[in-house]
Amino acid sequence: MNNVDAEKGRWIMKYAIGLDIGGTKVASGIINQNGDIIQREIAKSDPSTRENMFSSVVTCLEQLLGHSSIPISDIYGIGAGVPGKVDRKNGIAVFQNNLPWRNFSFVDRIRKAFEIDRVLIDNDVHMAAFAEWKEAHLHPDQLFVYITISTGISSAIIQGGDFIRGAGFAGEVGFIPVYQHNEDSLERLEDTASGPALQKHANKQYRRSDMTAKQLFDNFYTGDPKAQLLIDNIAGALAQGVYTFNCLLDPHKMVFGGSVMFNNPDLLMRVKSKLDYWLMEEQKHILNNMELSHMGNEQGIIGAGRSVMEIEGKVQGSA
Repeated sequence: MNNVDAEKGRWIMKYAIGLDIGGTKVASGIINQNGDIIQREIAKSDPSTRENMFSSVVTCLEQLLGHSSIPISDIYGIGAGVPGKVDRKNGIAVFQNNLPWRNFSFVDRIRKAFEIDRVLIDNDVHMAAFAEWKEAHLHPDQLFVYITISTGISSAIIQGGDFIRGAGFAGEVGFIPVYQHNEDSLERLEDTASGPALQKHANKQYRRSDMTAKQLFDNFYTGDPKAQLLIDNIAGALAQGVYTFNCLLDPHKMVFGGSVMFNNPDLLMRVKSKLDYWLMEEQKHILNNMELSHMGNEQGIIGAGRSVMEIEGKVQGSA
């Protein structure tokens, strides 16, 4: 994807900006076409109003460009990942749980603020999944699933280089009902195994009000019986969700990201162990093709930057 300077006959590197926008922070980076981050910047989010939140994004971008030797004139475009539902064709952030941007014309506002034409918006998990899919180097026909387990639980599905989106909410694995811990009732997977859910269950288990998910895992690694039981139950809930997803899609590869899974690789091993019991032999190929992300927490930035360089043209005629 290198551009050629026709007059001088040399290859020119292509750059884009990737944005990963959340309720607590805005992360940005200048990405080259190989997916390398050249410059990175983080700014605190201010979700008190839609304009304050947009100012957080502008501040982050201004700091990024101010600290980089690459001028905005050399930036091919800006890609942004935001939580929730997105109208990609019209560049609108439709709905989010943690941002005040209901029906917010994000793309137009960024274009005007930075005088740049190519701006692309998509769901943040889809942006991260695109980066992971590029890294996986799968055969074009193979089906790829990326699942993030952090503040929430969600996923994105790619086949043939295109996302499977359904009516707009495809991949919301966090909404799959699973049996909760030691009880006969069902609850959504996100309410059982996300970071906030782990904290809630830990406080109930230890009869405290100040336990964190990290403290729960610290206790787990020291062999505390309460933590061992709770994490085993969490792994069981995740296995239920992944099993349902796997039965519907039969993916060739699944990559897991998000702080809960990425920081605790033993959790994935427990999920695999529980899946091994339920999967039929023809389904067990997935056990060797479930892995943790190798990109840390950078996949959102990388995916957003690469998306605007590689799939921006596809969005113009699609919703």
